[in-house]
Amino acid sequence: MKKIWITGASSGIGKALALKFAKEGWQVAISARRESLLNEICELNQNISSFPLDVTNKEKCKEVFSEILNKFQNIDICFFSTGTWNPNKEKDIDIDQIEKTIKVNFFGTLNCIKSVEDYFKKKKEGHISIVSSIAGYRGLPNSTGYGPSKAALNNLAESLYFDFGRHNVRVSLVSPGFIKTPMTDKNEFKMPFLKTSEFAAEKIYNGLVNGSSFEIDFPKELTLILKLLKILPNRLYLYLIKKLTKLQKI
Repeated sequence: MKKIWITGASSGIGKALALKFAKEGWQVAISARRESLLNEICELNQNISSFPLDVTNKEKCKEVFSEILNKFQNIDICFFSTGTWNPNKEKDIDIDQIEKTIKVNFFGTLNCIKSVEDYFKKKKEGHISIVSSIAGYRGLPNSTGYGPSKAALNNLAESLYFDFGRHNVRVSLVSPGFIKTPMTDKNEFKMPFLKTSEFAAEKIYNGLVNGSSFEIDFPKELTLILKLLKILPNRLYLYLIKKLTKLQKI
């Protein structure tokens, strides 16, 4: 039986993915801060085990991974999807909020990666998947902390792709569009091509298990548009986004 560790698993994409892998017969270790929610998920499928974790605590990340190994003996995939977003505090330069966002989204993910680095490099196989966002492609309005934290993850994933690749360890990047989760429920603007967390879980599962691409992005109707904007010259990109945000009153 294959095994996966999923962080950010108490709700949203992480929860849906945990249930998907468990349904497919995998043993699933789930982590998040809210232990009560993790326990509720474990009750839904006997293949799921709870390992509570605050990813901003780097020593605890190492301890939890050791606990997972002690129970599972082996890990095939690590899926790191912890993230935070507060749209009401993104409209201005709120230093405290930006520091919190980057501490969770970037350094929290980095702490998890560091905790599994030696294991995968010695094992010389396995898979580390990092959840970013289409918000990390280019700068967007009202995104002083979230967008930059995701852009940093994009760059990190590309760097680690080479570093871990030398040890036969796959690194992938997951770039979701708008997925209905407790986090996106905070958004006050219209979210185009909004999809369910179950939709996201199906796409991610297929990308991790059946695919080999570096980036798993969805829904394609939206990500293709964003990828086109990504390669536009600065002058044209800034002009288009300025016009769009005026129309949307963002």
